[in-house]
Amino acid sequence: MGADSEVAAGTPTPLLELKGINKTFPGVKALDDVSFNVREGEVHALLGENGAGKSTLIKILSGVYTPDSGVMHLDGKSVDFATPFAAQKAGIATIYQELLLFADLTVAENIFMGHAPRTALGAIDWPALRKGAQELLASLDSHDLDVSAIVGSLSVGNRQRVEIAKALSHDARILIMDEPTAALTEHDVERLFDIVRLLRDRGVAVVYISHRLEEVFLLADRVTVLRDGAFVATKDVKDTDQSDLIHMMVGRVLDALFPKSEVKIGDVVLEARNIVRDPTTLDVSFELRAGEILGVAGLVGSGRTELAHVLFGITPPDRGTLLVDGKAVSIHSPREAKVLGIAYVPEDRGRQGLIRPMPLVENISMSILDRIAPGSFIDRLKEQKLARESVDTFQIRASSIWQVAGKLSGGNQQKVVLSKWLATEPRILIMDEPTRGIDVGAKAEIHRLMSELAGKGLAILMISSELPEVIGMSDRILVMRGGRIVAEVARADANQAEIATAMMSDAEQQDAAA
Repeated sequence: MGADSEVAAGTPTPLLELKGINKTFPGVKALDDVSFNVREGEVHALLGENGAGKSTLIKILSGVYTPDSGVMHLDGKSVDFATPFAAQKAGIATIYQELLLFADLTVAENIFMGHAPRTALGAIDWPALRKGAQELLASLDSHDLDVSAIVGSLSVGNRQRVEIAKALSHDARILIMDEPTAALTEHDVERLFDIVRLLRDRGVAVVYISHRLEEVFLLADRVTVLRDGAFVATKDVKDTDQSDLIHMMVGRVLDALFPKSEVKIGDVVLEARNIVRDPTTLDVSFELRAGEILGVAGLVGSGRTELAHVLFGITPPDRGTLLVDGKAVSIHSPREAKVLGIAYVPEDRGRQGLIRPMPLVENISMSILDRIAPGSFIDRLKEQKLARESVDTFQIRASSIWQVAGKLSGGNQQKVVLSKWLATEPRILIMDEPTRGIDVGAKAEIHRLMSELAGKGLAILMISSELPEVIGMSDRILVMRGGRIVAEVARADANQAEIATAMMSDAEQQDAAA
């Protein structure tokens, strides 16, 4: 439908429009005849599984890639962004998940990096630079940010606000946000939402990419879905729902996003009694049983991950007692934890769970080298057999077992980490943020694997900041706050409001009440 027909039908003319975009990399058709448009003053969500083509599309929008074919129009005029600078000059700014800031420079210096105001003599006009930064932050209702603060000292949420101010300093009319809430606290997420709505009301077009479908319904006006590099549909958010979006993304109806099976809960296999690791783990006691998925909920900083580190021997407890199968044990290293049948899938799979430049086959075998290398040399046939079995069992989508782990999608990387630790044949599995940053189809697969493992008697301690996941997959839920367990909720009694209330500190509850 052309611009004239859109106006005739009462539909706003797009600010930016792409038609028939194609992009091919060696052996991969990344985008196949994709069309997409964004209007002034709207939040347009862009959805799809990992590998659907979202990243390629936004890199074309922002001038990182040049399409093989297709046309792009800005304000109705044909444009061709050969470089990111050309896109930036046209008013397009991209905020990637990995923020592109200089940690050792100030907030003001980062905001005006590359285009600082100058004096008549050509030197940087420092007063004008600081004043300009203050004005930009004030326009985002961010008066609390000190423009002289060193960016490296700021929280992730505050660094993200600096990135947005930096984009506005270039007079951005179109702001692309890639997984902006992936590493934010709940408070920072709400603050980000307020800023996005503020920008939309000022006429800025926001392209919003997220795996969290609930954010689409909270923020977006329209949503476009890509699948396997192809355009599926664009819909008004009010005309769709979560199951419709999932079906469009994965091309099938998922049986359930949280396929939790009811299994027989066995004996206690892990018990913590009054565990203390100052200052993050304070007098923690709980039991974990065979076949049970025990969820741990809490805000960032509540002590969830620190508890996992204590249990796995990364940071041994100062005092208290850990028992495995009813016997007191001392765990002072991950090696000792592994010997006791404990495995740990960490929160940051990229830096802590994988060696990204190494191939899939070597990542999977890493945890059991003592078994496949009894002498001085690794038994490569055994290693390759293990990798092929893992690819089949966990449905890892890879070109071969020799594919570099860092080139896999987030969901497949998570499956590699999981298969690596399951190769140790553990009895206790700790999973920290098991589905963070992966698409909805991969989430369902990870959840299915968890349910199957629990059905085979594996005891699972699942830490998650996503309440639907905690409620959907747990047999019991522990809530942490300030390094302590402050509530325990049975699956039958769990609801988001109760758990969220328990997660909040007393001060936050008072703020919310006010």
